Amino acid sequence: MTTPAILAPARAAARLGELTVVDVRSPGEYAAGHLPGAHNVPLDRLDEAVGALKSAAARTPLLVVCASGARSAKGCARLAAQGVDAATLDGGTGAWVAAGYAVERPAGARATWPMDRQVRLAAGSLVVTGFLAGFAWEPAHWLSGAVGAGLLLSGVTNTCGMAAVLARLPHNRPSGNTLSFQETLVRLAA
Repeated sequence: MTTPAILAPARAAARLGELTVVDVRSPGEYAAGHLPGAHNVPLDRLDEAVGALKSAAARTPLLVVCASGARSAKGCARLAAQGVDAATLDGGTGAWVAAGYAVERPAGARATWPMDRQVRLAAGSLVVTGFLAGFAWEPAHWLSGAVGAGLLLSGVTNTCGMAAVLARLPHNRPSGNTLSFQETLVRLAA
């Protein structure tokens, strides 16, 4: 397994026409704004897409993208374990937008918060709820402890169960005017 190449936004922008861009964020995050021409393959479905991604990588180099670069680095590592080389965008779409590059948004798509922000809101809300409810019913404090333990586990393992759950909520699913996952795989393989 090799360390994935990291492309700065300026370098990626200069090479955009020769890259197959794969956005590993949730469909809701993807719809809120993605690199031009990017294909949406959520990180939790990456293993299902390996065959199509191998086909795409045989034609053009892959650039894996997410909001900050963390999920895309994980995606590159998982692809490398399957024999697929891919680069990651340094700083993700956040750095892309900060550098002044345009993003595409499907017509009528609803904007969702980035997944890390959704996780912070959910975790913080659960901790505060557990803390406050603990005044009325002392065992409710365990809710805050459970969330803290989950965050600790998330930090140690570099995974996030809460993000996996949140990604399945309706606001993070694709809207009716986006390509289905299967259609995306067909386009990648073609």
